[in-house]
Amino acid sequence: MSYPPTMQAITISKTGGPEVIEKREIPFPKVAPSHLLIKVQYLGVNFIDTYYREGIYPPSEFPFVIGKESAGVIVGLPTDEAVLNDPDYKKRGYKEGSRVALDYLSSHAEYVAAPWKTVYPIPDSVSTLTAVSALVQGLTAISFMEEAYNVQKGDIILIHTVAGGLGLLMTQLAKSRGATVIGTTSTPEKAALAKANGADHVILYKSEDTVARVLELTNGEGVHAVFDGVGKDTFDSDFVMLRRKGTLVSVGNASGAVPPFPPIKLVQKNLKLLRPTMNNYTYTPAEVLYYGNALFSLLADGTLKTQVFKEYPFTTEGVRQAQIDLTGGKTTGKLVVKVSD
Repeated sequence: MSYPPTMQAITISKTGGPEVIEKREIPFPKVAPSHLLIKVQYLGVNFIDTYYREGIYPPSEFPFVIGKESAGVIVGLPTDEAVLNDPDYKKRGYKEGSRVALDYLSSHAEYVAAPWKTVYPIPDSVSTLTAVSALVQGLTAISFMEEAYNVQKGDIILIHTVAGGLGLLMTQLAKSRGATVIGTTSTPEKAALAKANGADHVILYKSEDTVARVLELTNGEGVHAVFDGVGKDTFDSDFVMLRRKGTLVSVGNASGAVPPFPPIKLVQKNLKLLRPTMNNYTYTPAEVLYYGNALFSLLADGTLKTQVFKEYPFTTEGVRQAQIDLTGGKTTGKLVVKVSD
């Protein structure tokens, strides 16, 4: 099969605000013998895209193709015999024309050449749109709630930004495991959405004292674990809201990166602090297969349900607006970009 010499991609030429985002023509990707080639249909928009755009995570080069989540169809298989004969590769059942979702940096483009390990086959029971709207956040929710803090029946969990895409999936998953979920959000509309997805208590942080409400709801003991995607603005108060031997899982930096702090801060309650990244839980082929199967099973049986906030066009203006909306605190659920049919 012949491919075009160039393609369209979402890029930045320098770090900065949304104005540095530009859809441009770039060379068609070089396909390594061990890689799959995917024709992209949907892009998933995530906070990590903004971290690279702002320079919190330094881009490796310019122009830099942003994005870490996409879905589409396989148009080219590996040619490396070692890969084709790998037992873990064979378990995936890849074939040309089959639908896949991928977790791979610089994937916001018309075509992506990616290592097979990062590519998740989509089962017939799950749509391509559902897969792209759940992949990164769903894998994050499942791996974090299994390995960063293993949520158990009877736990009381605090989830910041509970009405966002990750927050809603974490809420659904925690409830399926028998936990009580306390969430924070900004508006009554978002609170209603969080409760519709299983949250037991939702605190409107703009008008309520979050710390006082959490301590009231837990009879002064605090929660077993906090999943905090806000970062700088909520970090210190998390320590007050955790109970003795509690766990703080720092999920993201929506308000800015957490500044350095002395480890002795953990001593008062014997607290645990983690700043994990999903890709270190989905590192080996076996881990990728395990968590991929877990995610698609939970989507298929209805335990996890995705909420697509909006589909944006595959244009400079569309992706800029998606990032503006994501960081502006006005969205619920998942933001996606439609690339092709």
